[in-house]
Amino acid sequence: MINGGVIMFYSKMRKLFMVLVITMFIFVSYVNVVKADDFYDLGTRMLEYGDEGSDVAILQQELTDLNLYSGKIDGIYGKKTVEAVKRLQKANELKVDGIVGNSTIQKLPNNNIYETMDISREQIILLARIIHGEARGESFKGKVGVGAVILNRVKSSQFPNTIREVILQRGQFSSLLDGQANFFPDQVSMNAAKTALIGYDPTHSSLFFYNPKVATNLSWISQRPIIKKIGDHVFAR
Repeated sequence: MINGGVIMFYSKMRKLFMVLVITMFIFVSYVNVVKADDFYDLGTRMLEYGDEGSDVAILQQELTDLNLYSGKIDGIYGKKTVEAVKRLQKANELKVDGIVGNSTIQKLPNNNIYETMDISREQIILLARIIHGEARGESFKGKVGVGAVILNRVKSSQFPNTIREVILQRGQFSSLLDGQANFFPDQVSMNAAKTALIGYDPTHSSLFFYNPKVATNLSWISQRPIIKKIGDHVFAR
């Protein structure tokens, strides 16, 4: 006959084991979600036609530096990117398939493209602060989208022509009003700001974004054409 204390001991150990298993499952799931959504560094995955992400934008910039790509740096692996990759592969006697794997990546200069960008760390942090304030809890792509909207405004004649002036334009960003933009941005928001500055624009040139769940005045913005929905944010022109 088994002692009651032994049964209780094994019962506690079983519960502890189940807690550990569940904790590990949650942790692994979280890591996988982050990795699946945050393709920040070139080389973290194989790239081919139809892919989209910050690593594609980095690839396009490096191909541009090699005078192999002359298209828009938009983070979308389209036909022009495929042709540029094929030219790189042909010049280096690699298999010409337009797919970027390890052998193709090794033929890229792998420059720190952020060091060559004409933008100060102060501006990167400023952009990251707004991203952090406006898109906290959103996916990496959603964060990049907020940064892209600000940069699209800089390019547009409808808005001021600097990042600081766009951000400080009165009444444009709720995170400035409620103080959320005052918090120092985390590394993900910093990465999202840099990624948007490279040229990756998952919003496809949108100039506005809003969260219909919390927005208080949708009468004017709801009339604008919706381009994309990423997470809780709707992006429009």
